Amino acid sequence: MKFTKMHGLGNDYLYVYGEVPENIKELCIRLSDRHFGAGSDGMIYISPSEKADFKMRIFNADGSEAKMCGNGIRCVGKYVYERGYTNKTLLKIETLSGIKTLELSAEDGVVHRVSVDMGKAAAGETQILNFSKQSFQRSSDGPDFLHYTGTDTVQISCTPVDVGNPHAVIFTGNMETVLPEKIGPSIEAHSLFPDGVNVEFVQRLDKNHLRMRVWERGSGVTMACGTGACASVCAAVQKGFCSYETPVSVELDGGLLEIRVKKDGTVIMTGPAEFVYEAEYPVPVTR
Repeated sequence: MKFTKMHGLGNDYLYVYGEVPENIKELCIRLSDRHFGAGSDGMIYISPSEKADFKMRIFNADGSEAKMCGNGIRCVGKYVYERGYTNKTLLKIETLSGIKTLELSAEDGVVHRVSVDMGKAAAGETQILNFSKQSFQRSSDGPDFLHYTGTDTVQISCTPVDVGNPHAVIFTGNMETVLPEKIGPSIEAHSLFPDGVNVEFVQRLDKNHLRMRVWERGSGVTMACGTGACASVCAAVQKGFCSYETPVSVELDGGLLEIRVKKDGTVIMTGPAEFVYEAEYPVPVTR
């Protein structure tokens, strides 16, 4: 099997052009391992589509299937264009969360940036999540969104957002105190989200600039999350932190994404996509 490793702002996947094999869960877990495999946040398969130009299927590092990946779909656009599967710069990609439209910014056969119409996002009302005090260790410099009550309960306020996949957006005044790997797993497993949830921790730097870190459902802490950036800006617009129709820069661990939320709720995401390397699996042993 030949695969290509690509990333969008450090959110890396192994890309295969072809049909998904029966042993995809086992294969994805093995290859995604960063010590014993190729190392990635998961695998993405690209194939022809009867409904659009191409179809993409996304598998997280734990082998579970995801409906949508913002960074991943930008890489799909670069892959099919630069590998000669299409000469179009306006593409329709079939995903489990619907058909998405991509606009490629290409020059001399190279795609530098990709804009994606992510469809309409829906931000819900603020939800209060309750946890036992044992879930999080209390400290004087802990995150400001952990509210310890007089009982044995810790409360966290979040904004649920649907961007074709589920997100819980949590705002903080100090990102330096946030450790997604300590808090993300408990929120992902909360009973309010029976199918799990992607968790975004967001700090508003100014009206056009957010800082975001993410715990991705099925993958853990990642360098970036495109749908998470879209969800964060949608939640920020709902709360009046940002404005409709205005590009917002979202600073992730891997770099910047530009997100614009239209008045009808449609979200436009723009960012880069990069090749890392190509390889075959299994690699023959040489002695």
